[in-house]
Amino acid sequence: MDTLLQTLKDALTIGSLYALIALGYTMVYGILKFINFAHSDIVVLGGWLSLVIATKLLAWLGVDLAAGGVASWWVGPVVLTLAMACCGLIGFTIERLAYKPLRGAPRLNVLITAIGVSLFLQNSGQLQFIFGTSPRKIPSLISDATLFSIGDVQVRLLDLVVVGTAVALMLALEYLVFHTKIGRAMRAVSYDVRTAGLMGIPVDRVISFTFILGSSLAAAGGFLWALNFSVIKQPADTSWVLLGLKAFVAAVVGGIGNVRGAMLGGLAIGLLEGFGSTYVNPALRDVYVFAALILVLLVKPGGILGKAVVEKV
Repeated sequence: MDTLLQTLKDALTIGSLYALIALGYTMVYGILKFINFAHSDIVVLGGWLSLVIATKLLAWLGVDLAAGGVASWWVGPVVLTLAMACCGLIGFTIERLAYKPLRGAPRLNVLITAIGVSLFLQNSGQLQFIFGTSPRKIPSLISDATLFSIGDVQVRLLDLVVVGTAVALMLALEYLVFHTKIGRAMRAVSYDVRTAGLMGIPVDRVISFTFILGSSLAAAGGFLWALNFSVIKQPADTSWVLLGLKAFVAAVVGGIGNVRGAMLGGLAIGLLEGFGSTYVNPALRDVYVFAALILVLLVKPGGILGKAVVEKV
């Protein structure tokens, strides 16, 4: 029972992060019908920017964690907000400079550009005067004290903060998309860009807002990932690449272009990976994820909550 509960706790934690990151993929695809492969690199930027901002802010406040200092409760939310704002601005810049000029171009051109942007962000982030290539430990912004135990399974404050923040952001996005004016505009543009423009919807602003929103959520995912695992590896490390790919798989499994599907897919992939690693073979944890992708594409190509799209020729 202890093994089951520990696996469930870890799977829900990692699944909530996959879901949060997958939302960026699914929103951009839902509106522009292309995969923004640079999205995973925005997650990396979110993690590293969180580290830099937290380090500078604590130094400015005179808090020395090594000497026993403790970060105030408000430092974490401030770091998260600033990281989301920075990555939102980066997402807006990428959309304006790289994707907007290609909006009427063939999809292959956009795909190649997305890969190019991804490689640019990866390699520029490794420059020594930016982030460098050495792993670094993010300052402890949230206490990892144990709140309560169920058997031998310890539930830490950090666990609740990571999952709670991810769920809160997903619920906020759910409300924004389905209960606000800008959300209705996003859904209209997703349904038909040309008709939405004819109805007076500012398509360019809606698309830019979507990139800002998706990049902000990616930054939040990077921040929470860094807090949960403490050590941040170099921007081009394989672990970051796999994180982005698994979040993309979550979006496809849930139904690419479907916001609720991305949330469900993230949790499903987290549970599959966690329970497969614990009860079958931990060496095959990545195999389970991509096998699920193949199975879903064969059985239900639209994803769990998606639907098949028929294109008239």
